[in-house]
Amino acid sequence: MATNGKPGKGRHGAVRNRIQYYNPKTKQWIKADRGSNTFLNVKNDGTSFKGVTKK
Repeated sequence: MATNGKPGKGRHGAVRNRIQYYNPKTKQWIKADRGSNTFLNVKNDGTSFKGVTKK
């Protein structure tokens, strides 16, 4: 699991078992569970999720 480091240092590693995809048609990032391939969340502002592996 990603952990927060000391203040000002940021996150250590990526969130496990999560991956994000970019949908160019809707211009949104979609977060999915890596094991079951179910969609978890969609970001509407066009920016990617922090600390999640991109594919």
